[in-house]
Amino acid sequence: MNLPDKATRPTMYFIGVTTGKSSIMKLFPEWAEALGLGGAVIKGIDIAIHADPEEYRRAVEFIRDDELSLGALVTTHKIDLYDAAKDLFDELDPYATMFGELSSISKKDGKLIGHAKDPITSGLAMEAFVPAGYWERHGGELFVMGAGGSAIAICATLLEEKRGRDVPSRIVVTNRSEPRLKEIERIVRMLRPDVKADFYLTPKAEDNDAAMKGIKPNSLIVNATGLGKDRPGSPLTDGVAFPEGSLVWELNYRGELDFMKQANAAAEERKLTVEDGWIYFLHGWTQVIAEVFHLEMTQERFERIERLSAATR
Repeated sequence: MNLPDKATRPTMYFIGVTTGKSSIMKLFPEWAEALGLGGAVIKGIDIAIHADPEEYRRAVEFIRDDELSLGALVTTHKIDLYDAAKDLFDELDPYATMFGELSSISKKDGKLIGHAKDPITSGLAMEAFVPAGYWERHGGELFVMGAGGSAIAICATLLEEKRGRDVPSRIVVTNRSEPRLKEIERIVRMLRPDVKADFYLTPKAEDNDAAMKGIKPNSLIVNATGLGKDRPGSPLTDGVAFPEGSLVWELNYRGELDFMKQANAAAEERKLTVEDGWIYFLHGWTQVIAEVFHLEMTQERFERIERLSAATR
């Protein structure tokens, strides 16, 4: 872990795996100026996937105890960091305690506060490409590969009671390890026991291919595994058949994006709509920045950030 020196300027951190490769390192100075953040800077804290819990605690303690360290966005480590360091926080928001994950660290009135922002950011991102009334109109299913924080957030967002009947006709979640799969199953069944849901252990890409064979047309297919960004590869084989007419969401926006390449190759024949994780990235960061710097992320401010970021896109 590359724990930084004591901050000399207002500093926000990015806790991830390969933070130096993220577009945010180039974009943040422009965003900070546009949002009037007073010379604030960003620094990365790289931690290996599933690191020793003590590393997560040291990172949280550093931010808590350093005056000019104002907070952080957490990616990849959302669940591990929560499990290792939840007792260090003075306040945790309801999503954090419900889902057992943290994506935002901030300070307010001398308190260290943890938020799980993904249910909000995934909803904002999906509004950009999933048409209103899509599920009720088509009867499609949600097929999510991966059972981490993003997968939990997407399921939770689509199962909100306020959506009424406009929810997937079935949810299918796959994952290569059993503990995370059991946790997302607990959450999904707690949120909407009336929605049909299946959970499959899929240690190999061929297993995901098999699980997707029964998915209806006009569904939403999501890569929430991190494969193609932090780790090479795709959760599917090149021989997979995507459900016709479906929306395909690659949550990554950088890296080799092998899953997205597979979807694009089949898009014309299978009538797919393919989306990457760029808008999700923008919403994810702007929501946490708003929390860390205590500002309102209005639609006007978000659109300004989106325009500023277009060249990097």
